[in-house]
Amino acid sequence: MHPTYLFGGLLALAVLPAFASETLTIPRVDGDIVVDGKLDDPLWTHAASVDLGYEVTPGDNLPAAVKTTARIAHTDDALLVSFHAEDPDPAKIRAFLRDRDALYSDDFAGVMLDTFDDQRRAYEFFVNPLGVQADLIKEEATGNEDDSWDGLWTSAAQITANGYDVELRIPFATLRFRDTDGARRWGATFLRVRPRDFRYQYFSNRVERGARCLTCTFGKVEGFAGVRQGRNLDIVPTLTMSHDEERVAPDAPWTSEGTDIEPGLDVAWAPSPNLTLNGTLNPDFSQVETDQAQLDLNTSFALFFPEKRPFFLEGADYFSTPLQVLYTRQIADPDYGLRTTGRSGKQAYGVIAARDATTQLLVPGVLGSSFRFLDQEADDIVGRYRYDVDAHTSVGAIATYRGGDDYHNALAGLDARWQKDEHTLRGQWLHSDSRYPDGLALPDTAPSGDALFLNYSYGNKNWRGNLQHTDIDPGFRSDLGFIAQVGYDKSTVGGAHTWFFKDGSAINRIELYGDWDITHRFDGQLLERELEGYLSARASHQGYYELGGLTRVRFWDGQMFDEHWGTGYLEITPLAGFKLTAFVRAGQQLDLLASRMGHIIELQPSAQWDVSRGLNLNISYTQQRLTRDGGTAFDAQVVDSRLAWQFDPRQRLRLSVQGSNIDRDQALYATTVDERFHDVAAQLLYSYKLNPRSALYAGYSQGGYSDDEFQQLFTSSRSLFLKLSYAWQPQA
Repeated sequence: MHPTYLFGGLLALAVLPAFASETLTIPRVDGDIVVDGKLDDPLWTHAASVDLGYEVTPGDNLPAAVKTTARIAHTDDALLVSFHAEDPDPAKIRAFLRDRDALYSDDFAGVMLDTFDDQRRAYEFFVNPLGVQADLIKEEATGNEDDSWDGLWTSAAQITANGYDVELRIPFATLRFRDTDGARRWGATFLRVRPRDFRYQYFSNRVERGARCLTCTFGKVEGFAGVRQGRNLDIVPTLTMSHDEERVAPDAPWTSEGTDIEPGLDVAWAPSPNLTLNGTLNPDFSQVETDQAQLDLNTSFALFFPEKRPFFLEGADYFSTPLQVLYTRQIADPDYGLRTTGRSGKQAYGVIAARDATTQLLVPGVLGSSFRFLDQEADDIVGRYRYDVDAHTSVGAIATYRGGDDYHNALAGLDARWQKDEHTLRGQWLHSDSRYPDGLALPDTAPSGDALFLNYSYGNKNWRGNLQHTDIDPGFRSDLGFIAQVGYDKSTVGGAHTWFFKDGSAINRIELYGDWDITHRFDGQLLERELEGYLSARASHQGYYELGGLTRVRFWDGQMFDEHWGTGYLEITPLAGFKLTAFVRAGQQLDLLASRMGHIIELQPSAQWDVSRGLNLNISYTQQRLTRDGGTAFDAQVVDSRLAWQFDPRQRLRLSVQGSNIDRDQALYATTVDERFHDVAAQLLYSYKLNPRSALYAGYSQGGYSDDEFQQLFTSSRSLFLKLSYAWQPQA
């Protein structure tokens, strides 16, 4: 489950703290606790206490149906938090052994901390009743919750006769906060999620539906004078060994370049709580988690895959802007990397520099995009700066540069954000200048241009609206970003109304949403005019149901085409540990390769099943079929299945199998097409994690394919790999 589902609609809501009228003082305690999930340590009797007294979802600030008490204290070097979560029927507690950051379907409790008390960024720490951890960074400007951040902290939990108990010990070295000699004041809120028929959420604060800023009204906690962060030095050596083999035909011999052994080193140092420096030499960027399978069919734009590499994930929120001018997977094979991120007063800044052994380019266009490669090294530099003018307004600047032999791409721009009450304004302007080698056969080897983004949004309890305009010149390039379309301008207007039903109803809320947009090419040619609308409902069994439709005219191959289809989506948890989702789309769609209209039907069912306490099955299926002119132009299927056995919070064995099948009818195409393509990939992975940075991974993977030439599916690649990393933190 993606963390943005964590609070459902709650992420756009503000917290009106129960203890806003007075600041909660966090006491310093002598000694330390044993983190074992048992709340019998005498130190807890000296901690400050907070009740989670409000049911904020699905109820509207009702008294919480169950009692939850949080306690908080600190030592000289760590924050201590505990939860005593009562439940009238502990047998119904939903808790499973899972990988880190995968507990969102379970019962869990945790804390959110705005350590700079500036309502811009918050840490999130959650633990389920079996001690499984999740940690995230919430960025208020975008509303994103990023679970790719991994802090070093300890936790434990246990299910008891009347509920469950949780303990957290968060070293101050894991957090960043203002460097001051006196007491510090942070924003904080405590919460508990209790999924049953509905996904009940209990807070220590009132939550007013429709407010625009969650961190803006956190409760305040004060204390932490004289706390220590140690030397704030992490040294993580890594070793990756792999042996890869390939063959080009079923009867061809296996070939290999031998066993590859790659040592590496990551270093992180925080000379002050406001500044973090990171460096990596010969970094290991091997992918131990496979990308989600996607269907690359009947689309003209390059597919997007999220970043998974630790060096680029940490501090990624510092570099976010309205237009995605930094997509770190463009830095495909770096020899080294350097990064610094920091905050000082109202300022936040970050710099990334890397030397890339290859140069991967996303070449954008008006109607499509694709990846290209230059067989040369490149120097990559990114700089970001933001200044918070006041509580409502921030301005920023970003610049990126990538250069190599007879090649460069330089980009710079400004952005701003203003948010107050129901209103939010965002804007960004960028300019780029580029030079590409003649060998790439591009129509313009020295493009330059501007990009403009403007957005206004409004939201309250029942209404929300959005106005947006984007204008990108045909010569604009962002080679370190992911801007797949250029040479167009697009305007969008949309809005929604939400009806809330009385507490206890089988349906909690219904929402009607619609938007209209129009897109023109840089020379005025209409590219698209689209109208879409959706009706959705949240109901019992943690259900979400949506019906929608779209109609548009679009430009392609010198002609205008009319497309229209209807969609349906459902998400439901009929049983504890068993979740079903399904998406269906049917209507009239353009076959891009043939420039002819056809009837499309698309199906995307998926299931997540916690078979037992530690065994989990996740399977998804996608099928697209387009029929026209009396035949089936294409029929494609993709399957992504993952079976994971979590022995305990540290050990995991996972088998993933992905496969795709694409069939086309050559008789329905004027150009030559591949009539058959089949492939399958499998990976068996064992992992043991002392913590997110001290881990062992060992696995085997293989892939196979067949095409028009080879009708039989055969194994075309196989590999064995081992990855070791250890985080060493020298003490003061």
